[in-house]
Amino acid sequence: MTRQRISTTVDADLLARARALDLSGTDASMIERALRALLADVRAGEIDQAYAAGYAAQPMDTPDEWGDLASFGTAIRSRSPR
Repeated sequence: MTRQRISTTVDADLLARARALDLSGTDASMIERALRALLADVRAGEIDQAYAAGYAAQPMDTPDEWGDLASFGTAIRSRSPR
């Protein structure tokens, strides 16, 4: 992995609170974890949007040769103990 040096300023309180977590790493590793978390969060949002678009294009109550997912879900919930 190619490394890239960055130099930036951040909120002092935010940095102090993050350092106080004592995650046994350097500031660089903390920033890398934060960037990975950011990318994972964005990817999760993209997946959620793809599901939403899919269900909007074909709503759950659209019938096919098996029935429809909305009725199936209702039937399963009515049989499951709570």
